[in-house]
Amino acid sequence: MKFFLYIILFFIISCNENSIPDFNQKRSFDFLIQQCEFGPRNPGSSGYKSFSNYLEKFLKEIDNEVIVQNFNYLEHITGKEREGKNFIIQFNKQATTRMLIGAHWDTRAVADEDQDNEKNNLPIIGANDGASGTAVLMELALIFKKNNPPIGIDMIFFDAEDVGISGQPRTYAMGSEYFSKNLPIAKSDFGIIVDMVGDKNLNIPIERFSYGIDKKRVIELWGLASKLNLRAFKKEIRYEVYDDHIPLWENANIPTIDIIDFDYPNLFYNHWHTHNDTPENCSAQSLGQVGTLLVNYIYEKF
Repeated sequence: MKFFLYIILFFIISCNENSIPDFNQKRSFDFLIQQCEFGPRNPGSSGYKSFSNYLEKFLKEIDNEVIVQNFNYLEHITGKEREGKNFIIQFNKQATTRMLIGAHWDTRAVADEDQDNEKNNLPIIGANDGASGTAVLMELALIFKKNNPPIGIDMIFFDAEDVGISGQPRTYAMGSEYFSKNLPIAKSDFGIIVDMVGDKNLNIPIERFSYGIDKKRVIELWGLASKLNLRAFKKEIRYEVYDDHIPLWENANIPTIDIIDFDYPNLFYNHWHTHNDTPENCSAQSLGQVGTLLVNYIYEKF
């Protein structure tokens, strides 16, 4: 009798394990590289226009009902008026509980943090700051298409996040600012932003604003990361970052947290907003840790 009970228990455990899809980190990293091959994707550039068309086509091949949210804004870093595009794709549309997953797809028009002053006014390639979060979402979209998630997913590719002036945080995140004030879909119950997660030396502490906004979900996620042995996630509260999660909370009352590694690659040197933000300084394994956490959270928690 015990033997049969063990067989049944083994079968149940195996079924539960198999119900969580694998996150393909190699394919996700390929998406990162492909984005960079378009060149800088800063607003108004040829790379921006080409990748915008590519991303829209990619999403519409998954679901023909993709929402393109057009908006006008000021690109503060250049002082130019721009037209932006947020892309929205939804999964399990009938579900009443809904989770927002977001990332920004634009890159910065200037390399204002680069040590080479002659290159400060040139746009960056944005492998980590732009491509990494987008690459994670693109892979998740393929997973959700094949494996209907247990809750509703509202996936937003935000434009115009990196258009701000250093030291003036509210000049950033124009895409999420517009989205949160003009919701084109029913309000999500909660959200997660993924940004700058491709760093080869990935270390993701708890972003301080996120902890204040949704402490319970932060504890759940970092606890799950520990359980899954995802060592990039550190159970320590560090910096405050003004990112797309702030407008979502302030304007739309969507409690949203930010998964971000701002030390790229470490505390003493940073490729952020420089011409060293390239695929060579990113890795598939880093994308894999973040993607694996999100997949397990969605398919195990709910």
